[in-house]
Amino acid sequence: MTMPEKIPVFLLSGFLGAGKSTLLNQLLEDPAFHDTAVVINEFGDVPVDHLLVRRGETTISQVSTGCLCCTGNTNISKTLFDLHFAGVYSATGKFSRVIVEMSGLGDPAPLVNALTKSQSVKRSELDKAINNIFYLAGFVTLYDVINGADTLDRHFEALKQIAFADKIVLSKTDLLDEETSEEDQKAISQGLSEINHAAEISDRTKVTLTDLFQPRSYSILQKDEDVLGWLALEEAISADPDHASHQENGEVTPSRHGTAIRTFSIVFDKPTELKRLHQFLTVLQTSAGARLLRVKGIVATKEAPDHPLVIHAVQHLIADPYRLDTWPDDDRRTRLVFITNGVEPKPVRELFSAIIENNRSSDSSLFQRLSRRVAGLFQPTDSKSKV
Repeated sequence: MTMPEKIPVFLLSGFLGAGKSTLLNQLLEDPAFHDTAVVINEFGDVPVDHLLVRRGETTISQVSTGCLCCTGNTNISKTLFDLHFAGVYSATGKFSRVIVEMSGLGDPAPLVNALTKSQSVKRSELDKAINNIFYLAGFVTLYDVINGADTLDRHFEALKQIAFADKIVLSKTDLLDEETSEEDQKAISQGLSEINHAAEISDRTKVTLTDLFQPRSYSILQKDEDVLGWLALEEAISADPDHASHQENGEVTPSRHGTAIRTFSIVFDKPTELKRLHQFLTVLQTSAGARLLRVKGIVATKEAPDHPLVIHAVQHLIADPYRLDTWPDDDRRTRLVFITNGVEPKPVRELFSAIIENNRSSDSSLFQRLSRRVAGLFQPTDSKSKV
């Protein structure tokens, strides 16, 4: 297979926990996508997302840390250039399309700007080269029907992800209450259409991957005036020297997402008991509630040390954990990544230490004390995240 003359790039977005990794796992198992390169962008200092996505024939280029929308146009351009260079010189398999999985907190504006700037706009030589090799062929956004309404109300990034999409996919429809009527589901679609009238809306259980990632012409001219305004504003923001992500003491707090949105990690050397892991997640989730935006990671357990446990949690929902057949890399430590809104890392780490390592962790009174302490140390926040 030869490299195509111009390679289509698809942006895959969706707020934290919308189901992007699940979709990618299905994509990697599909022979129709064996010539697809996948770029995984992570919002955090410890990379785990690439471990949670199964590798197949598909090339995976990992952007391990730093939100692409915060690190600017140059980062996405460099990532795509490196990927192209590797394909041309056979360092990886050749590919005919690229899917960029954005961070759940990702702002689409800088990435769309980087891939759609006209020749008349002042650009770097790298950006010019990228626009001669790649083109933006589609923007797919997953919308979590369980948490979506609250997410749109609280997080401006989620609204922008919907507004920029040319295809919106309703995820987790299989988890809806059986009494949820077709009229209720139509109301969800109607609400999304009010944000983005031009996007095609479909149910994840009914749409095919081929449909979602079929090359097409993505045009910003079909979008609402708000989108055009955000793209213009992004040009000004990108010139601001203070618009960079900050990393201190193992915590990442990109300025774009406000000071309340932050990510931190816990790395633990020893295998833990399943019971204690469940206790930790339960206490944390009960205390943090909606402020616990996302927990994801890979866990070494005493019950099956050779088969790591993958966990995902979104606000009030903990997905059923599953085991991998083997460790995806040589690092057999537990690695947990937390993305929060107004939650300090210190009490969460102390909670983990107390429950996972403390011999009295089964004491219910200890749970109550820890829960009150963690809840009391959360930063109060009532406002939405702003750009």
